[in-house]
Amino acid sequence: MAAPGYPIPQPGHPLASPPYPSHMMPSAPSPGFVFPPTSPVQAQITAPPPPPRGYHQHAPPPHPPQQQSGPDPHAIIPYVPVASSIPRGLEHLAQIDHILINQKSDAVEAFIGFERNNKYEVRNNMGHPVFHCEEQNDWLTRNLCGSLRRFSLRIDDPSGCEVMRVIRPLKCSSCWCPCCLQQMEVQCPPGNTIGFVEQTWHALQPKFSVQNVEKETMLRVVGPTFVFSCGGDVNFEVKTVDESRGIGRISKHWSGLLQEVFTDTDNFGIQFPMDLDVKMKAVLLGACFLIDFIFFEQTGTTGQSHTVVTG
Repeated sequence: MAAPGYPIPQPGHPLASPPYPSHMMPSAPSPGFVFPPTSPVQAQITAPPPPPRGYHQHAPPPHPPQQQSGPDPHAIIPYVPVASSIPRGLEHLAQIDHILINQKSDAVEAFIGFERNNKYEVRNNMGHPVFHCEEQNDWLTRNLCGSLRRFSLRIDDPSGCEVMRVIRPLKCSSCWCPCCLQQMEVQCPPGNTIGFVEQTWHALQPKFSVQNVEKETMLRVVGPTFVFSCGGDVNFEVKTVDESRGIGRISKHWSGLLQEVFTDTDNFGIQFPMDLDVKMKAVLLGACFLIDFIFFEQTGTTGQSHTVVTG
């Protein structure tokens, strides 16, 4: 029999569920309650918790793996080609194909007429300094031998550290003595020879051989028959060994009439292939200094040596 106060169930209808207890009845929201807006955020699926462990299984958690001291093998590193054979100090020449050489003017030398040590600034095609070069010589040798003098040229990087040394011995300058023509030795670092520049005998054109440390000719430098130009550049072509193809150029730039006549301050430019061996680039720099001393260095009362008799 049904409890008092409840309807009697009719045949064909399910039995009514018992009423909820008072403490489980849903309560009305408070006046200031605001339902959160619905959003299409998907429900996050979390992994079930691990089963409980026994008494002996409550061991301390394992230590996280230690990071390796070396570089992360999965890190993205930009590709920078590095050649292990590049001598220290020649990294500046590895990624350029054009350098500018500016000889510093010397007001004391122009005023008193005595030859002083030459100084050069080497810059890349963007104008950034690459090397600083300074001749090391004594007063008597400079003013007695003139442009034929022997000397040692110290070449420093922008930080002031010596990275190269160019050595020129005392040699003859006449084509009638082909066994004792001009020569330049290039060292990098100082004391370690990387190449030579040797003058090649020729009756009409100045020619030079650019050689490696084994004195094997790698390139040729061929100048014009008349090493003189008023208002223009004087170009020495850098060619292959058989002189069939030009691959670069050593240019003496015109610096203005007053500077050309009254001083021996010269400006040069060297062009070479980007992928040329940096050692050969450095030897071409030595060839530029040798060309400057042979043809464009003022020698007191004798003027500038604009003759081909030396080659």
